Amino acid sequence: MTYYLVLAMRRPEFDEAVVAPHLAWLDDLRARGLLALTGGFGDRSGGAYVLENVASLAEAQALVATDPLAVTGSSDLTVHEWNVRDWSAR
Repeated sequence: MTYYLVLAMRRPEFDEAVVAPHLAWLDDLRARGLLALTGGFGDRSGGAYVLENVASLAEAQALVATDPLAVTGSSDLTVHEWNVRDWSAR
């Protein structure tokens, strides 16, 4: 399975008001079976999330473009196709 790693790095003009809509957006992804993992960085510089069950990099990028962090310009988001090794099978 292919995953998509999304890095969300806060811009200097980051507005904390976007956090609640972003979290609601992530909850919707989870409910739709598209979100595997999510979390913020300890230094509060941003965070990351992992998309699953997405057909292509282009689809992942289109989905990420609807994230409130991207829509408001609060963060720079980059999407990477991530070929995960499954160590649990060992």
